[in-house]
Amino acid sequence: MTEGWSEWPAPAKLNLFLRITGRRADGYHELQTVFRMLDWGDTVRLRPRADGRIVRHGDRLPGVEDAADLAVRAAVLLQEAANCAQGADIHVEKRIPAGGGFGGGSSDAATVLCALDRLWGLDLGEDRLAALGLRLGADVPVFVRGRSAWAEGVGERLVPLDLAPAWYVLVDPGVHVPTAALFQSPDLTRDSPPAKISDFADGSALENAFEPVLRRREPAVEAVFAELARIGRPRLTGTGSGCFVEFAHRDAAQEALARLSRRLHAWVAAGVSDSPLRTALARTRRD
Repeated sequence: MTEGWSEWPAPAKLNLFLRITGRRADGYHELQTVFRMLDWGDTVRLRPRADGRIVRHGDRLPGVEDAADLAVRAAVLLQEAANCAQGADIHVEKRIPAGGGFGGGSSDAATVLCALDRLWGLDLGEDRLAALGLRLGADVPVFVRGRSAWAEGVGERLVPLDLAPAWYVLVDPGVHVPTAALFQSPDLTRDSPPAKISDFADGSALENAFEPVLRRREPAVEAVFAELARIGRPRLTGTGSGCFVEFAHRDAAQEALARLSRRLHAWVAAGVSDSPLRTALARTRRD
């Protein structure tokens, strides 16, 4: 897969905390969170087509038809928004586990939007691409903008944050609980007082509202928390089952990883302020 194809990163993210502060009239919940971009994730390969077709190649997620695939939906949405006659071949090399809260599908969609905007010569601009991304999912805009950020609303109101360097031991427990089921849980705290960025900075706001729900509901998540407690403070990312422990230095993260049970699906990734996609787009602009 070389001729005519280009490769683009679709990085994962962490939610370093997640608080629900209320519910809107439309039924959506008001959230506060901090998105942390990671240097690890999926790879999206794209090749423009002259016939206007959007064609998905390679492996698919089980049970997901092409028309429902977020990467395909992103390409179709961009076509329609820009009245573009061009098409694309799409191939996604998946590394981000589904249902882990690491943002895999949202990141793939954002990468398709941003890279095809470049490949098709549309130049819609970051704001318009982020608005299109919001139509695909609440997490898509942060990947379009490509910066670690404080987020409010449903996650679309973003303030870029300069976060200290950090490395993370990540674990995927292999559990996928539908987000809608978690939001409907009677144990979920939906009326926390709003936090300030300073609360996050001083460590007084590091909780995830979904952690107690998932730990009670899923023995696999509780078992991972118990294992990670041996190396640091375990936390949950997003509304998925993915867990992590933060370290200030890469060596410390690698040493901690080596102490964990080899039965865990665990690895180390670095936090970054600008996402690999943002860096790749800037590089192509210079070229």
